[in-house]
Amino acid sequence: MLTFTNMTETPIGNSSAYHYQKIAEAIEYIRTHFRQQPDLKDVAEKVHLSPFHFQRIFSEWAGVSPKKFLQYTSLQYAKSLLKERQLSLFDTTCETGLSSTSSLHDLFVKIERMTPAEYQNGGENLSIQYDFSHGHFGKMIIASTNKGICHISFEEDENAAVQALNSRFPAATILNASNPLLREVGSFFQHHQVPNTAFRLHLKGTDFQLKVWEALLQIPLGNLTTYGQIALKINQPSASRAVGTAVGSNPVAFLIPCHRVIQSSGIIGGYMWGEIRKTALIGWESARTDSEDFRCK
Repeated sequence: MLTFTNMTETPIGNSSAYHYQKIAEAIEYIRTHFRQQPDLKDVAEKVHLSPFHFQRIFSEWAGVSPKKFLQYTSLQYAKSLLKERQLSLFDTTCETGLSSTSSLHDLFVKIERMTPAEYQNGGENLSIQYDFSHGHFGKMIIASTNKGICHISFEEDENAAVQALNSRFPAATILNASNPLLREVGSFFQHHQVPNTAFRLHLKGTDFQLKVWEALLQIPLGNLTTYGQIALKINQPSASRAVGTAVGSNPVAFLIPCHRVIQSSGIIGGYMWGEIRKTALIGWESARTDSEDFRCK
């Protein structure tokens, strides 16, 4: 007679600590064995959980699936090989434990939105134009590729603003020149005229970051939300901390309205371009919508 042992059982009374211990063990195992590219079953066995239960609690605790965590770990290692050691694509593939250079290519395109070669050359052959604009909330640098807006930042020091742009795209051709899209966006910030069409954006980020930024774009003018609500919106209810990190990585100020996200306690919270500016933005938008109270949704 065959018997089945339920691997999803947890010790009674302290399941949260038990789950944390298991996830910590799994993360350590993935980090030290990622070059063997272990699958879900391999990792689950190492922490003595069923694959189904392990998948569920890992996603809840880490904010990403075990497979995605393995991909991120592999990607970071591959990036260091390409950038710091200048290995070839073939050697990087072998060192990372991937099955082929096409797998390396797919990994970069899926997460980084660029090929391994494009990452290695730091944006080479990418042409970026930038200009400065003045608005109610200070000077801004606005930059775009031929695909759309790629960078907006509040910055009074023009030299510092250009240096920051160069650090994001170190091998790109960056020119101080205007184009119709930059002029349209600049006019919006100067006069706050609602454009006839949505601005085109050209963003580079992980799948998770892009999901968070897309959720930010859906927050109406004059409304506020919380990191927890954004996590629910993207179907990652336990990923509030990861959401906060993605919000803080927003490369396009104001147009992607990360300033409309506050803490669940009602505290305004941090902002890449200063808490005072964030408070002013929230107050100004609230006044424009004739709202007496901030509305969280």
